[in-house]
Amino acid sequence: MPHATPDAAAAAAAGAAIAAPLSPRRRQLLDAALHVIADEGLKGLTHRAVDRRAGLPEGSCSAYWRTRNALQAALTEYVAAELLTDVDQLTDRITQCDGDERKVEETLALFLRWLDQRELLVARLELTMAATRDADLRVLLVDHRSRLVEIVANIMTAAGHDHGPARAEALVASYDGILLAGLLHPVEGRREFLVRSLELLSAAMAGPDGE
Repeated sequence: MPHATPDAAAAAAAGAAIAAPLSPRRRQLLDAALHVIADEGLKGLTHRAVDRRAGLPEGSCSAYWRTRNALQAALTEYVAAELLTDVDQLTDRITQCDGDERKVEETLALFLRWLDQRELLVARLELTMAATRDADLRVLLVDHRSRLVEIVANIMTAAGHDHGPARAEALVASYDGILLAGLLHPVEGRREFLVRSLELLSAAMAGPDGE
């Protein structure tokens, strides 16, 4: 039987740990890590920087995640779980909405909150870029994306727009692009940009399937 690489083992251990309910201290450290990435990029993510940001004694972060790879894997799982929780809650609200206009408003509210509290989005973008060079991170993010596509596909089916997973995946990719563009827009212009983009996207995705 082949042995797991140290990085793969660290990622698996981090994934197992994060799957359980987080202790207050782990959540404090991972929240601090989000802010470190938002301010300094992924290159600034060190155990010492996380400890400083969390206001904890040096060595606190490394006591939970011994290597930087383990910390990155745990943070990836944390970001994915937080975003999926938001999307699951959005799904619950959307299924109770009558009309596409209300659904767009609910999605807009979530996107605006994400953009106002940008740490999750920035961390996800940084980790996604890192995953293009790191097979273990890529596995974690692919699993996360598959879950997002599944959620969106279920929403489309419930709305009578069952066009299969290909269209749902395209919609998830489009949302990613809108959020990235939203980060680049001035704060005062974000709502108008998001409303316009979501309405256009909703109209386009509700059209006949081109396959």
